[in-house]
Amino acid sequence: MKKNIIIYGLIAGIIVSILMLFSVNSISHREGNFDYNISLLIGYASMLLAFSLVFVGIRNYRDKYNDGAISFGKAFKIGIMIVLIASTIYVVAWLIDYFFFIPDFMEKYSADMLDKLKTSGASQMEIDTQTKEMANLAVMYKNPFYNAMMTYMEILPVGLIVTLISSLILKRRSAKN
Repeated sequence: MKKNIIIYGLIAGIIVSILMLFSVNSISHREGNFDYNISLLIGYASMLLAFSLVFVGIRNYRDKYNDGAISFGKAFKIGIMIVLIASTIYVVAWLIDYFFFIPDFMEKYSADMLDKLKTSGASQMEIDTQTKEMANLAVMYKNPFYNAMMTYMEILPVGLIVTLISSLILKRRSAKN
């Protein structure tokens, strides 16, 4: 079981990290405005793609190592361990990328959000409030622990949902019972 979890966790982590690094770095080095919502869409789509390996990993364990049977609990345990490995790889990749290659990411992101707010016709009070919030977020994001926790909060819910769905779909009682 451990080998199965590690292999699928590593593959999922590598997939989601490479896609994230490509996406983030391509927009962070682009001049002019960029729609960060497109980046979010690409990011979550890549998470779903990578976490499809949770389904494959659970099914592989059930069919090859557990005589075609698996309980919801066992399937969930396998799935969540794959998700934790993949998510940790994703978080580490983001921290390295953020702190060493794109340390101005939050400043660019903040500027883009404030520009969109201004063009939407927001009041000066709303703009000032958002400016203060974005400045506070940028300061907190410089803390590696805070940054890592926020990044985990980005990816773990997706993995949890995929694990729940996969565990429900793949649970199967033993033919002996």
